[in-house]
Amino acid sequence: MNPPLDTRLPIKIDAASNGEYAPRPLDAVEREANRAALDAADRAARRLGMSRRAYLVSACGAAGNLAAVDQVFAGAGRSGGGTGFRIAPEAAYEPQLAQARVGGDEFIFDVQLHHVNPEGAWRKTAPGWEGALRNMPGGSCGESDAVRCFSRERLLKDVFLDSDTAVAVLSHVPGTIDTNPLSHDDALATKKVLDALDGTERLLLHGRVHPNVPGELERMDAQAASIKLAGFKTYTQFGPGGGFRLDDEKTGVAMIERARRLGVRNICVHKGIPLGPRGAEFALCHDIGPVAKMFPDMNFIVYHAGFLPGRGEGPYDAASPSGVDTLVDSLRAAGIGAGGNVYAELGSTWRMVMRYPVMAAHLIGKLVKHVGADNLLWGTDSVWYGSPQDQIQAFRAFEIGTELQQKHGYPALDAALKRKVFGLNGARVYGLDLAKLAPRLKRDRVQKARLEYAPQADPSFATHGPKTRREFLALRRLEGIAGV
Repeated sequence: MNPPLDTRLPIKIDAASNGEYAPRPLDAVEREANRAALDAADRAARRLGMSRRAYLVSACGAAGNLAAVDQVFAGAGRSGGGTGFRIAPEAAYEPQLAQARVGGDEFIFDVQLHHVNPEGAWRKTAPGWEGALRNMPGGSCGESDAVRCFSRERLLKDVFLDSDTAVAVLSHVPGTIDTNPLSHDDALATKKVLDALDGTERLLLHGRVHPNVPGELERMDAQAASIKLAGFKTYTQFGPGGGFRLDDEKTGVAMIERARRLGVRNICVHKGIPLGPRGAEFALCHDIGPVAKMFPDMNFIVYHAGFLPGRGEGPYDAASPSGVDTLVDSLRAAGIGAGGNVYAELGSTWRMVMRYPVMAAHLIGKLVKHVGADNLLWGTDSVWYGSPQDQIQAFRAFEIGTELQQKHGYPALDAALKRKVFGLNGARVYGLDLAKLAPRLKRDRVQKARLEYAPQADPSFATHGPKTRREFLALRRLEGIAGV
C-alpha cells in the first residue's frame, strides 16, 4: 500500500512495477535511503517553519530528498567519484539552489504513457485485468473504484499537472483486441480530450499490433485510417509460441512492410523486461540490427532499451552480451553506428537504475556512445508509477563522473545532452515541429490550468502498479501471459 500522504517522499524509491516485471522488495540500502530522506525533510521543515508535507512538495523537498539518498548510496558504493545526484546540502534549504538542480525549462516529451478505460468493455470480456487492477495498491489514490487510479483523468493530473511533461505518446500494453484495457477507440477519446484544449496537440498515439495473432496485421489498416499514428507498438514476447522475431518473414517483416505501406515509419518494440520464461528469448535485441539494416527508411524505437531487470549493467562486454549489450551487439553486427535508424527508450529502465547511479551511468553512457546522443528518448511508463516528476528531477540532477567518462569513453551528461534526451530527440523522430508547437504550448488551456494549479499544487507522490510478487503474479496470470 502507499504510505500516508504526509510521509510520501517526492522521489519514489519503492517496489512498484509496471506489471511487466516482478516487484523487487527494497533492500537495506534503499530502506535506509528513504529513512534518511524523511529525517532530512523533518529537519529542514522545522528549520524553515513549514509543515513536512509543504516542504516535501517544494523544490527544496525534492533536492533534499535526492541529496540524502545520494549520501546513503555513496556510503554503499552505489555512487561516488562524481557519479550520482550532485546536489549541494544547501539546496535542501535554499529554493534557488534547489531549482537550479531539480527544476528546468526543457521541452519534455514522454514517449511512453499508459492508462486504462474504467468504463471499457474489457471489464466484462477480460475480468482478470479488471480484478487485478481493482486489487492493486493504487486503491489508496482516493477513488472508491480502484481501477480509476489508472484512468485517463488520473493520467492527465499525474502527468500534465504534477510533472513538467509537455507532450507525450499514449501507448499500449500486451493484449488482444478483446482483452486490452485500452482499446484504440479509448485512446482516440483521450487524445480528443487533450486536443480540445485550444487545439494544441499534446498527445500522440501508437497503433497496437501483435503480428503473430490472427487478424492483427489486417487491423493495422483501420487504425492507420482513423488518425495519423505516431507509430505501431508491438511486443515480440507476446502471442502464440511465446513470441516472434522482427526479422521473421511471416510476422515481424510482414508487420514492418505493412506499416511502411500505410505511411507509418516508426516501429516501436518492447525489448528487455521479459514477460515470462516462455518468451524470454524474444526479449533480447538480436533481431533489431537485421531489420534496421533491411529497412533503412524505417525507425526502430527499442522500448526499455533492452534492459533486463536483475541482470545489472556494466561496461559493454562483447564476449558475453546481455541486456542493453544485446542491442549494442546487434547494431555492431549489422554495421549500424551511432546516429542510425535505431533509437533507445528509457521507460521503466531509468526508474529502475536511478537507485544504482553507477549502473545508471554505464547504461546511459553505453546508449549514448553506441546508439547515439541523438537517439536516446525519454519515456517513463506512467501512469503505473504515478507522476513522472521524480524521474524528471532525478535525471536533471544526475551526472556521470569524469572517471567513468575517461575510462569508458562515456559523455558528460551536460545540460545540452539532457535537453536532447528529454525531448528534442523524440520530437525529431516523432515528427513534431517545435517551432510551431512551442508557442502554442505556452498559451493553451493545459498551460493555463498548470499556472492556476501551481500555487496550491497537491501531488500524491503515489505509485499505482503492483508492489508485491503476489500482486504481480495475479496480474500476469489474469492478463493471460504465459509462463508465470
